Amino acid sequence: MPSALGRFRMLDLSRQLPGPFCSMLLADLGMDVLAVYAPNDPMGMGIPLLGRNKRSCSLNLKAPEGRAIFHRLVRDADVVLEGGRPGVAARLGVDYETLKALNPRLVYCSISGYGQDGPYRDRVGHDVNYLGFAGVIGLTGTAGGPPAIPGVQIADIGGGALMAAVGILAALAARDETGRGQFVDIAMLDGAFAWQVVHVLRHLVDGREQARGDTMLTGHHPCYAIYETRDGRHVTVGALEPHFWRTLCERLDLPEFVGQQFAEGAERETMFARFRAKFRERSMVEWVSLLADLDICFGPVATLGEAMQDPQLRHREMVVEMDDGRGARRTTLGNPIKLSATPAALRVPPPSLGQHTDEVLAGLGYSRGDVAGLRERGVI
Repeated sequence: MPSALGRFRMLDLSRQLPGPFCSMLLADLGMDVLAVYAPNDPMGMGIPLLGRNKRSCSLNLKAPEGRAIFHRLVRDADVVLEGGRPGVAARLGVDYETLKALNPRLVYCSISGYGQDGPYRDRVGHDVNYLGFAGVIGLTGTAGGPPAIPGVQIADIGGGALMAAVGILAALAARDETGRGQFVDIAMLDGAFAWQVVHVLRHLVDGREQARGDTMLTGHHPCYAIYETRDGRHVTVGALEPHFWRTLCERLDLPEFVGQQFAEGAERETMFARFRAKFRERSMVEWVSLLADLDICFGPVATLGEAMQDPQLRHREMVVEMDDGRGARRTTLGNPIKLSATPAALRVPPPSLGQHTDEVLAGLGYSRGDVAGLRERGVI
């Protein structure tokens, strides 16, 4: 079966989560991804799941011979992806300015916390820090309560990995028109702030500083909220449209609130009290059985284990099995990008650190003796 990105080659220098997640998505879609790690990298191949469909080559880029090998690989590459602090790639001689001289068609993507320029350029950070700067954490949590760290890595994956994937594909498409590559500068802070689009637009309209748990989409109204059930579990209600709200009120035997969907003050508090009391009358499973199939926008607050067994996620192949390379089947995460003619595929399991080094060097014309010498000198 043909793949969407099978004609492209990537050299992936990234570590941690954002870069490897980005290259995993692209590798699932057929891109030939060669992950390049230092021979003694304590992270090895990082998070094992993210190494699937990739090859692994170990290179010491601090050694002139290691840089020379990487430069040879760059001549036939389409993409280089890196996730170090600004300036690190230049010190290693693998920055965009150096590599584009070797391959003007190269698309070079850097994922960093704050971007390649600006007053925060050299700061260190992690997901929680970027979300704090972007105002995301400030709006996460319950009204009157403290801010909360979101349960998933929004800046790393949503602001970093996904934005990088889009940027890389856009640059490859542009190359078809111009014949030349370009630099893709992805800042996780930028990406996280872009996720604030609804709140930003609201702020620009009325100028108000929005409070945690006090906006339409963060629990201010009973029609879009989380409710505790009799067994201490929770359910979600997202009945924003009037017809969904009407169905919910009628199904809960609370028809008197149909016309008060966005009421404020005492009326809103009365509604919340009645709805909270109503949802405490049954267990989460009972409510799911009663309401999940109706036109309400309703669902459970599932645990991760429950989500892993969810029939919709299973049907959509978001939870799948693949060979682990040692003869066993392992459960893993599926690819969310569904293409009808060139679908993503889980072809090979994650490699071990440097598993394909000899193969890669042989492809460059190195003999077995050459490879042995490079290994003795700590280049690979």
